[in-house]
Amino acid sequence: MVSLMTMPVFTSTAAAKKISEDELSQRIAVIRRFKELLKAQRERFMAYLDSLEKQKDVIESGTADELIHHVELEEKIITDIFSIQKVIDPLEEMYHTVKPEDPVIEGDEVSDLKNVLKNLKSEAVVRSERNKDLLSRRMTELRSEIKTLRSNPYSRRRFGTAAAPTQIDIRG
Repeated sequence: MVSLMTMPVFTSTAAAKKISEDELSQRIAVIRRFKELLKAQRERFMAYLDSLEKQKDVIESGTADELIHHVELEEKIITDIFSIQKVIDPLEEMYHTVKPEDPVIEGDEVSDLKNVLKNLKSEAVVRSERNKDLLSRRMTELRSEIKTLRSNPYSRRRFGTAAAPTQIDIRG
């Protein structure tokens, strides 16, 4: 069996150079961690898309309390996405400095994950804009309903506050 120590890593110039076992294990650890974080980011975006889909239903037929709950959940997921992204950015730089430059050795898993994340981000933007439009339309509908209620002459009358009688019939 060939030792990792004697296995050459090829650069883009196709010149062979040997790397130490510690350096190789460091590179592998960076790549694995980067993949893990990309997968976690993908899961967060999928949860965000699911939340946006549920929020659409709540906007169309739910109550204000349900909508507030979904908005709070959405804010939490977005905060998680940004916190993971803060870690991914420096790790991606490190990944590019330690990764093997031969595409056969590198593999396509990382680039596939990054493409999935890019697609999920664009899908999230589309759904968020759709929900914003739905919410805007719903708010317009509610405002017009409130205006209609305010202009209704029967809504101003107080049925429970009738004037006190001034004459009393005592004949029976």
